[in-house]
Amino acid sequence: MTTPGILILDNGAYTIKAGLANDEEWDQPKLFPNSIVRSKIEKKVFVGDEIESCRDYSGLAYRRPFERGMLVNWDAEKIIWDRLFSPEVMNINPTETSLLVTEPYFNLPNIAETYDQMIFEEWEFNSYFRATPASLIPYGGLFGDDGPPPQCLIAVDVGYSYSHVLPIRDGQIVWEHVKRIDIGGKFLTNHLKHLISFRQWNMIDQTYVVNAVREACGYVSLDYNGDLEAVKRNPKKNGIVQEYVLPDFSPKSTSRTGFIRSGPNAAPPPADENPVPPKKVSADGEEEQVLYMGNERFIGSELLFNPSDIGLKQTGLPETIAFVIQRMPEELRGMFWANIGLFGGLGMIENLGERLERDLRALCPVDFEVGIFEAFDPASQAYLAAQSLASSELYLETFPVTRAEYLEHGSSICRQKFGGPAYNINPPGFTSGDVNMDMDDDERERRYALGLESKQGGRKGKRKEEEEVTSGNWGGRRRRAMAGGM
Repeated sequence: MTTPGILILDNGAYTIKAGLANDEEWDQPKLFPNSIVRSKIEKKVFVGDEIESCRDYSGLAYRRPFERGMLVNWDAEKIIWDRLFSPEVMNINPTETSLLVTEPYFNLPNIAETYDQMIFEEWEFNSYFRATPASLIPYGGLFGDDGPPPQCLIAVDVGYSYSHVLPIRDGQIVWEHVKRIDIGGKFLTNHLKHLISFRQWNMIDQTYVVNAVREACGYVSLDYNGDLEAVKRNPKKNGIVQEYVLPDFSPKSTSRTGFIRSGPNAAPPPADENPVPPKKVSADGEEEQVLYMGNERFIGSELLFNPSDIGLKQTGLPETIAFVIQRMPEELRGMFWANIGLFGGLGMIENLGERLERDLRALCPVDFEVGIFEAFDPASQAYLAAQSLASSELYLETFPVTRAEYLEHGSSICRQKFGGPAYNINPPGFTSGDVNMDMDDDERERRYALGLESKQGGRKGKRKEEEEVTSGNWGGRRRRAMAGGM
């Protein structure tokens, strides 16, 4: 029997990170926009990676499968995945492939069942495994490649829709203490759109361009009040302000999303072999439309630390991490403080790790050290961890559900194997005690109805005593994971 190939899809709300396990060509994932885009100027529809052929990024209309962090539009997702599997892109034959796909945190049971139906009934994959991004992190190299991952760690996933703080113990997410902040990349891009439109140019419809501006110019301030004062003193000439030239969308334009002309990180576009004739000077004396990025560079990312600045009644990222650790057993808190992993698309913002470490140091007890672990490519860290997991010889025997098992048992077999917060089931590969601990009759009946128990009577026996761990200084440190996640 031929061993099926393993396709990895880190199916994010903004981008899909895709690749094949055990293939040197796919050591780094290929990124595909997880959206369908319609150009109002060109009157064309672009699916996924086809947006790269779009000549005019002004006024794009987006249709995304994800809303509020959940995959709710499978009609759109099917079109995107069909494009991804096509011979023009990855050339995947699902019937000969095993799929490893990520799902949102706290995925609703009926949405999870739709995953099972689409993957096995629509595409007919040979087998598949579904997991959240944070549950894959212990298999990767974010915390070093010189041994097993820490027994206790905090995974901070700063993504497109939300930011999550997830405690992980013995490889399992402690779901009852997971916290979410309603700020992600989408929120910061929309916030910047309104700031720019109110102060300078009307860019409410320029989502693609504004997102490129945010990624190029944004940073986390290490001295918020000091930077505000520096910008106020001389709004157009200081060490913070950048002149960002907006694209003109002409056929010979050297940059379709614009570029930083002056200021920190200035990067003019490469010289064009066929230069465009000089432009006419406008009435205000400007040859180009220029954004002056002053406090707009950092007041958006500041919302990760102070959501109350816009009236959001939530704590910032440092306070949320400290709150989650405080809910953990006292003898384990030192390990949680020393192993805080940062990943997700927003993790690429400049100075995020430094600011987080400084603010957490003020909240951490003096007996412990704060350790912040960052990846060189935070957006791809979950994919790299999944690749490490799928490279294991035992992966295909232990983790995925086969199509034959699904056809026999339905989604109940996926619930039992994949688990999650809604079912309180341990994922494969880790053991942390008896899941069939003492429970009341109502809980046992509910689990039986969901297909999580093979019989209505639970196994007898007491819960195993947890191993005592001595608290102390665990020697936390700051470092960046090696490129490649191993």
